[in-house]
Amino acid sequence: MESQPNHPHAIGQLFVVATPIGNLSDITFRAVETLKSVDVIAAEDTRTSLKLLRHYGIDTPMIALHEHNEAAMIDRVQARLEQGESIALISDAGTPLISDPGYRLVRQLRQAGIPVTPIPGASSVMTGLCAAGLATDHFRFAGFLPRSGTARAEAISRITGSDETTVLLESPRRLLETLQQLQSLLDPERELVVARELTKLHEEFVSGTAAGLVEHFTAHEPRGEIVLMIAAASEITVALDDAQILACLNSEAMLALPPSARAKAVAKTLGIPRSRAYALMSSNSE
Repeated sequence: MESQPNHPHAIGQLFVVATPIGNLSDITFRAVETLKSVDVIAAEDTRTSLKLLRHYGIDTPMIALHEHNEAAMIDRVQARLEQGESIALISDAGTPLISDPGYRLVRQLRQAGIPVTPIPGASSVMTGLCAAGLATDHFRFAGFLPRSGTARAEAISRITGSDETTVLLESPRRLLETLQQLQSLLDPERELVVARELTKLHEEFVSGTAAGLVEHFTAHEPRGEIVLMIAAASEITVALDDAQILACLNSEAMLALPPSARAKAVAKTLGIPRSRAYALMSSNSE
């Protein structure tokens, strides 16, 4: 067990406070009370958070803490806490640290023995999952996919072979590209759900196959914040012919990988021996 440092006087604590993801009513009494009682609020974007604070009559001063200044702010925040101040950490929306800044701050404070208290509330991940109709006994949150290159290809290949529901965050600008790449790799019957504008006036859940969702969002331009959920891969019970395997090998996502990694990713995705995938890839390149 780690020893705790000795502080000359009582120290404050950091409250990690969840805020609404859209509907301003989705905030807990405890969160409002905490934001009113702390000495300062560390907000990802003070301009965005000002709307929420004004709505609830909260006049606590704010400081900015975001991905571009977190490293520089950590020591300052810690110093204020060690002087006895209490600070609330909030993100633009939802639960801080979930694809938002704050991890490095929380880690350093815990290592320094400074109390960190979560104030739970809204999360787009949980909000999407609870109404998507996909299995929730096991799920994996993968955040935002890498935008391009090998990292993106490897991330998508992990999704295709996953035996648990996968939850992604996606921007409306890149949704179609992601769905098209998944369409080229997933079992044609595998279910996906796009949750859009959660808790807002135009909240929408659209479920179907990758092909069906590509068709839908080609005809209806996606808008707003998006949670994309992919059902777990089911066991493959039919024999795959060479053409099906080659189609996966030559998909855009897989072609971004080096040969050995591509054979391994396809083998995992399709549930076939790696040697078969590598042999087909080699013969096809001759």
